[in-house]
Order: sequence, then structure tokens, then C-alpha cells
Amino acid sequence: MNIGLIGSGGREHAICKKISESKLTKKIVCFPGNAGTSKLATNINIDFLNFKLLLKFIKRLKIDLVIVGPEEPLVKGLVDFLEKNKIKAFGPKKFASKLEGSKAFMKNLCKKNNIPTANYKVCKSIKQIHEFLKKNKFPIVVKADGLAAGKGVTICKKKSEVMSVSNEIFKGKFKSSKTIVLEEYLKGIEASYFLVVDKKSFKFFGTAQDHKRVKEGDKGLNTGGMGAYSPARIINKKVEKKILKKIVLPTLNYLKKRKKFYRGFLYVGLMIKNKEPYLIEYNVRMGDPECQAILPKLKTDIVKIFNSVVNDKLKNQKILWKNKKSMTIVLCSKGYPKNYKKNILIKNLENLNISNNDEIFHAGTKLIDKKLFSVGGRVLNFTSTGNNFKKIRERIIKLIKKLNWEFGFFRKDIGWKVIEKNENN
Repeated sequence: MNIGLIGSGGREHAICKKISESKLTKKIVCFPGNAGTSKLATNINIDFLNFKLLLKFIKRLKIDLVIVGPEEPLVKGLVDFLEKNKIKAFGPKKFASKLEGSKAFMKNLCKKNNIPTANYKVCKSIKQIHEFLKKNKFPIVVKADGLAAGKGVTICKKKSEVMSVSNEIFKGKFKSSKTIVLEEYLKGIEASYFLVVDKKSFKFFGTAQDHKRVKEGDKGLNTGGMGAYSPARIINKKVEKKILKKIVLPTLNYLKKRKKFYRGFLYVGLMIKNKEPYLIEYNVRMGDPECQAILPKLKTDIVKIFNSVVNDKLKNQKILWKNKKSMTIVLCSKGYPKNYKKNILIKNLENLNISNNDEIFHAGTKLIDKKLFSVGGRVLNFTSTGNNFKKIRERIIKLIKKLNWEFGFFRKDIGWKVIEKNENN
């Protein structure tokens, strides 16, 4: 098969690597890809949000199946567009993608279907914000309604912070929406639960714990993700049953009643409080960097999984996993998530001693005259698998230090909660 892959991040490099290992794969084309995918696939540097231009390349290159990595093309209806043009695509259609594309849509769906989630209010005016603040205690979570590249959530400890963040969103800080969702703050342990879904069924696709904050100890600004580990220790069999019964099934059944179906990866972002799961968010694709921590443990041919989903035959597809732990640490450009320099040379990557348990997934990278340069905030994802989270983390940090890229930084405490508690290490 000729397979097209949309996206340019660490998630897409991880997916590309798995596709390259499949016996069903003849050729991989990435739109636009990065320096890492260029070693496994043909990179074509076009704007994938220009659907008509993308379609021309898909037809010209005789691509049989398109895998959509990031959320924006899904929310804008790329799968609908491709299917209308007789191209098979893995990912949810536009309506189902509103689960991520609009936090207001997701919260209202929760209310209609008694799905456990934080108390909230959808606000389009300052007056509505004041009404919510009168009835709720601090901290308050302020969310931009639309897509915000992982940076649209702020936890505010006082009224002045809420007003400042809200005003920025009302003035158009995020192009996707000027609507705000205010939420009560839920205290608990965050975790991510992943599924792969087709029209008739769904299957487990891993758990992970992401680290969103830029600084150690989970402090500082929100980012697209500084690292992750898998599995998430908090999700046991009892909690998993509750996630499926109280959150996942009501959501998928709601879509089916509307004659709208879900196909693709479904990321369930959770807060676990007193062993009870609450829905924080849905993402309509694999997480980044969670994907980089989960996929190295996958034993089953990923292309078989993609095929079973697009043909609604997932029920018959077994998905097998290695009994391993895994961790990803993201090496970022100094200054991220605010201002950072681009086009900085990265030396010595080929000289690192990489074992069979290690992977380096590229994110914000580009090859210029066969030399590697940084072009994004999150640059490289160092991933390793093993039996002990502490030893895995030590291994990754050793590799990053050996690279010695002076223009980068990383969190040295990824997995700190699970390592501190020494549970199942």
C-alpha cells in the first residue's frame, strides 16, 4: 500500500516509524513531515490545509490510505473531503471532531448525557464570567473554546487573572474562537486513556501521563507537552470500567443517535479523583507526546489496525502490546512556549549510542543541505522502554546530555510522581 501521513510533529514521526515496519507498506509520503520522517518516507512540503492541493498530490502519487495526525485538518473536515473524493482516510469526520474542536460542544454533550465532568459555564461576555465567579470558588480554569495548540488552558487563582486571560481570548488571542469555557478546578491525578474506534466497536490503545507545564514540579506555563510516560499507574481495571461505562459509551452512543459515527484514535483526557474518573477533554487524535511513549510498545502491525478501522472491521482485529514501561522526554528550544530562535544547527545526533530500546523522534526539525536544524519549539523526543521508570529516565537524560545541544532545555523530572511513590517500578 501507498500511505499518506499528514503532520510534522513527534507524533507523526512515531506513527511513520510504525507504518514503515509493516509488511503491507509499499511507500510512505508525509505532508510535510520533518527531518526524522525523511529517512523513512518522501516528504512533500505543502500546506495540508489546502485540501484541493493536497488531493492533487494524493491522486498523483496513487496513495491508497491517508492517516491524519494533527487535530486542525480533522476539525476543518479533511476526512469528509477525502471520502467525498473516494480516498480512504483514518480519522474522525468534521462533526465528531467537534469533541476537540469546541470545548463548549464537549461540555454540553457531557451535560446532556450525565457524563462526569467539572462544573462549567460557556461565556461570551464579561457579565457571564462575573455570574460564574460569584457561584464558584478559586482556583478557576479558563479555557479557550476552540483549538489552541495545547496552550488554551489557564488555571487562575484570583479574579484579576480570570479577567486578564478572558479579555485576551475575547480580543482574539486564538483564531479558532472568542468563546470561553469557565470550569471549577478538579483536584486529582491527570491521566490519558486512548482508544481506536470504528463505526461498530472500539479497542484499548494504551494509557499515558502527560506533563504539560514547562517547569519542573509541574509549574510554569502550559505547553504542547514536555514529556509522558506509559502506562499511567492510576488507571487500573476498576477505573477503566468506569471510564468506558460513564464516559466513552455515552459519548459514542450520542454520536450514533445523531447518525454521526466516530472513526480513528480517541484520546480521553481524565482527572481521577477518589478513584472516580472525570472527563477533562477529548482529543480526536493521538496525543503528542503520549503517542511517542505508547507506540514503541505496540506489537501488532499498525497498518492492519488502520485498515480494520476504515473498513469497520476493528472487532476482528487483535491488538497486542509488549509488557514494558516507556517514557518520552521532549527537548525544546530555549524560550519555549514563548519566543524562541529557529534554524539552529543540531550537531552530534548521529553519534549517539542508540540501543534497541531507544528511539529519537523528530518534531520541530528540518534538513538543510544534509545538516539538521531546529525549526520549532518542541524539537526532539527522546524515548526509551524498559521495566523501571527511574532507570528509563536516567537512560534518556544521559542521551540528551551526550547530545549537549546548548540551545535546548528539557524537564528532568518526567514521571516524578510515579517514581517518587515507587509504585510498580
